[in-house]
Amino acid sequence: MPRFRVTDATLDVLEVLLSGDDELYGLKIAKQIQRPTGSVFPILARLEEHGWVVSEWESGDRAERGARRRLYRLNPDGLSRARVLLAERRGEQATMQWNPGLRPRWEGLA
Repeated sequence: MPRFRVTDATLDVLEVLLSGDDELYGLKIAKQIQRPTGSVFPILARLEEHGWVVSEWESGDRAERGARRRLYRLNPDGLSRARVLLAERRGEQATMQWNPGLRPRWEGLA
């Protein structure tokens, strides 16, 4: 289905992008999946290049928070493709179980 190499790190990034968080930026994604930013940013760039992800610079006063962040989200096509890909790679009956502070895990439904 995808025209790019799909690694475990790619699947982890897609999981976070599917989480529904409206303010996802590279460092936040990297921390949530416990992977280095040197892995996460190229994945985000690849997903954007292939039309799955859109990004934009956050708006607002930089003095409030520091440097602007680039926010990422799945577009409608990427959303459906990510769901299919994750179901194929991590099990048809998989569901994400979110544990704050821990790496997201997939577990089959009983």
